[in-house]
Amino acid sequence: MKFDLHTHHVRCGHANGTIEDYILAGIDAGLQVIGISDHSPYFYHAEDQPSPGIAMARSDFSSYVEEVLRLKDKYAGKIEVLLGMESDFFPEYADSYRKAYEGVPFDYLIGSVHQVSGVSIFNRNRWKHLNEEQHIATKRDYYDLIKQSARSGMFDILGHIDAMKGYYPAFSDIPALAEVDDTLKTIAECGVSIEINTSGGTKDVGGWYPSDAILERALHFGVNVTFGSDAHVPSRVGDEWELVQKRLKEIGFSQWVFYRKRQQVIVPL
Repeated sequence: MKFDLHTHHVRCGHANGTIEDYILAGIDAGLQVIGISDHSPYFYHAEDQPSPGIAMARSDFSSYVEEVLRLKDKYAGKIEVLLGMESDFFPEYADSYRKAYEGVPFDYLIGSVHQVSGVSIFNRNRWKHLNEEQHIATKRDYYDLIKQSARSGMFDILGHIDAMKGYYPAFSDIPALAEVDDTLKTIAECGVSIEINTSGGTKDVGGWYPSDAILERALHFGVNVTFGSDAHVPSRVGDEWELVQKRLKEIGFSQWVFYRKRQQVIVPL
């Protein structure tokens, strides 16, 4: 069974195409299951859309849910459409997000850390003029937030758990193995999955999130994995799915998962 749980669309302001465009691309790519998971609004903020071009407006949220549910019915029998969302995780505002998600018939929620100390993880300039100790502290802070997101109970999947390397490949070499291992142990204990996200190929680092080294550790600690292209254009739906499947088998995984009505569905590799 071929699936892709991480796709975006025009509402977030930095992706191209409608939700239906991604569904049709999924059918063309041979997917049996496609998840729609656009960026969550900033639910805690007083403004409707404080960051145009980064996330959808709060006023778009209900129409987003309604559109996905309508298309789920429209394409039933051709492809299974799942309602998801890539949710930001800010521990100080977690209750605002919980309240917003109450009663919404999500199939799954992806929790992603996009900011550390108020700065985007993709900000190339954050690393300038930092010494080794500050590099390590930043990486530790990043994984502490990921651990908190796992413990929050809000999410089924954690998104791109080493994406801080996207525009700073040297991130992977910052020594913090104990923090990464502790994070993976926490994820396993909380029963949350991590995604193999193939959008790293669109950034300076190339390749996937997370690295093979982290995937090997994830297998060791019993972490479940899923797949997401993180497509921001329809042509990337299902991107490198077969290559990821092959690599996971080589690492030693025997299964991966997707989610339906917040319940894990196991798919043999």
